Amino acid sequence: MATPIEQLREICLKRGVNGIRMIGRMFKTYDDNGSRMLDKEELKNGLKDYGLNMSKDDQDQLFACFDKDGSGSISFDEFLLALRPPMSSSRLDLIDKAFAKMDATGDGTITIEDLKKYYDVSHHPKFKTGEWTKDKVLQEFLNNFQADGDSVVTKEEFVNYYAGVSASIDQDVYFDYMMRQAWKL
Repeated sequence: MATPIEQLREICLKRGVNGIRMIGRMFKTYDDNGSRMLDKEELKNGLKDYGLNMSKDDQDQLFACFDKDGSGSISFDEFLLALRPPMSSSRLDLIDKAFAKMDATGDGTITIEDLKKYYDVSHHPKFKTGEWTKDKVLQEFLNNFQADGDSVVTKEEFVNYYAGVSASIDQDVYFDYMMRQAWKL
């Protein structure tokens, strides 16, 4: 039988590439005071709404998996680090290289200004029809990676996005090929 963390991870992955991002949004929704922390009750309510019903013992076990520092609350970082499917060092290295390439300013984030240097919007169907501007196409592209829609992609958000992608690709060779093609690495 799967552990509680494996059950949650499976539900996320069944929702595709955006599964981890969606549960990240859930985390922020149930963080009532904006502290980027959840207590046991907030987590239980969020998981129930997300579609994961489990026994109190499993909830306690899951909470303990997330609460690495034993503080009695889970930080957003603890939550996502525990939830992400494990990735090989070669996959993480490729993700780091892609992020570094896209972070043209070197400030640790990817913004629309960074994207303008690398992403050619001229082939996007909605740009071609005039429905979207260049900035709108770039913003929608950024939104693929974000949990919070703030127009800035952090490395954590980038890694979380690719954790979802990685989970759907069995072989490192194919993941390597996909990343090198997508990001011209």
